[in-house]
Order: sequence, then C-alpha cells, then structure tokens
Amino acid sequence: MKKSYYLFNPGRLSRKDNTLKFIPVDEEGNEGQPKYLPIEGVNNLFVFGSLDANSAMYNFLGKNQVNVHFFDFYEHYTGSFMAKDYLLAGKAQIGQTNHYLDGRKRIVLAQKFVEGGAHNMVKNIRYYEKRGREITTHIAVIEGYTEKITTTFNISELMGIEGNIRQVYYETFDQIVPDFEMRGRSKQPPKNEINTLISFGNMLCYTLCLDQIYHTQLNPTISFLHEPGTRRYSLALDLAEIFKPLLVDRIIFKVLNKKILKSTDFEQNTNKVILKEKGKKAFLKEWDSRLNETIRHRSLGRSVSYKHLVKLECYKLAKHILGIEAYQPFKMWW
Repeated sequence: MKKSYYLFNPGRLSRKDNTLKFIPVDEEGNEGQPKYLPIEGVNNLFVFGSLDANSAMYNFLGKNQVNVHFFDFYEHYTGSFMAKDYLLAGKAQIGQTNHYLDGRKRIVLAQKFVEGGAHNMVKNIRYYEKRGREITTHIAVIEGYTEKITTTFNISELMGIEGNIRQVYYETFDQIVPDFEMRGRSKQPPKNEINTLISFGNMLCYTLCLDQIYHTQLNPTISFLHEPGTRRYSLALDLAEIFKPLLVDRIIFKVLNKKILKSTDFEQNTNKVILKEKGKKAFLKEWDSRLNETIRHRSLGRSVSYKHLVKLECYKLAKHILGIEAYQPFKMWW
C-alpha cells in the first residue's frame, strides 16, 4: 500500500534503480544516514526542509505519480510538485468551468461548502458541551449565522458569513482546550500554540484535498467558494472547509488535552510560535492514524477510511457538475 513520507531535514534526493534515496545534510554539509524509499510504496512526499533534486528526479517522480509538497521553516505551505493530470476529462472540465461562470450554479455549491463546514463545527462543539464545557451559547450564535447561508446570493457576503461562523467557533477553543489560550485566530505569524497547530493542520488538510482531487476528473484550480487565483489550487480550499473540523481540529483537541503535545514542543521565535520537529512528528503520527481510521459509511453500507471520505466528496462534486446527482456536503452524524 502506498503511503506518505515526511522529510524534516535538508538533504539530497536521488534515484537508485526503483528506490528513492534521501541523504540528510546538516548545516556544515555533513551527510547523515541515507533513507531508502521504494518508489512503488510512495504516493506523497512532504518536505519541511530544503530539498536538492534535479529535473531527472522530478521526471521519475511524475511518471510514478508521486506528489511533493513543500513547507517552509514556519510550517507554511509554499507549493507542490504534482504528477501529470492523467484523469482530467473534457466534459468534466467544461462542466466545472460552466458552474464557476454561472453565478446561480456557483453560489449553490459555495453555500454547500459553508453549510457542511458549519455543521461539522457545531458537531465538535456539541461533543464538548456534553462533557461539561460552557459553550452552549456559541452553538446558538453559529446556528443563527447558518440560517443566513441560503438567503445570500453573493460570494463575498457568503465568505463573510463563513468568517463569522469560524470566529465564534474559535472562541470555544479556550474552553475545549483549557490549558492553552488561543486569544483569537492569528495566521501570519501564528502567535501561540493553538494557532500554530491550526495553521499546520490546515495545510495538511489542504494538501490532502489536493491529492484526492488529482485522483478524480476535477480541475483543482477551478473553485466556487474561494476565488480562483494564480499559484494556488483553490478547489482544495473549498473542500478543506468541510474536513478541517473533522480532521484538523479533532486532532488538535486530542494532542493538547491528552498531553501528547506539551508547551515544551513549541518554540517562541520573536513574535511567532513554532512547532519543534519532535512536535511535528507527534502531530503527523496522529494525522496519519486519523486518515487510516475507518467509519461505517451510512450510504455505502461499508467501512471507509477518513482519507477515502475526501475522495468520495470529490466524486460527489463531479457527479453534481456532470448533472448526475445534486451535491450534498459530508456532515458528521456522530
């Protein structure tokens, strides 16, 4: 089974027959112990340090459908090398473009992404409300905003509603994770531990959605809620709205409440907080475990992994675009 690999140290990537050879290199240029990865077992590389690789290597990765995602020192996503769009189909491409250009069609999908995300946020809050957290009033406020989703037909207004929902949602984090203070959302830079984990986790969710889109007929650059722009795969941002509460936030609550991550796993750097390598590895271990975890799918009548849920969401979106079946966002039922 193919899996993702995480490269934390600067190093050189080369090919040895059908195996990837990664040699870590320290600041003085000293080489560490090589790491060998059989190409048939790799589907994604996540690079958190500088990577020295030539065009022949990227050609080899592309032919073997291996995607490479890059992050800088502060865990910010900086870009991806994606294998050839081998599944793109003309009919789906035309349909997706038409749904973006037709304002009535676009707003329907944009509303669904916000609706699904809001529902899953409320599910998280209710889970902790039942465990004694005093966050009942936040649910009522979010539900009030949610009622406005279907009454607005302007993307900017809809984004404003989504922003208000998320702001109220983040206000509950201080109750859900009592040992850490969030003090509102801060992104560039993240100013405390929770914001650092949100930024790190959201980038992982974004790349997960991007990777699953590439296994369907959808074009990742044509989106509906977020405005398509240069140098970003905005459809992955749309889908991530639905899955961030389910994947990222649940993991954050777990690693902090169960003390899998502690304050010593973070580093205060001028006006920003950075997750140390040990902390990254611990979070990524929980991330991989979560993606491989399975649930009994109501519609399919069988168990599917959380990772596969994202691909199923892509399939549902493609069916909507092709006029086969109206899209309904994934909503937690537990």
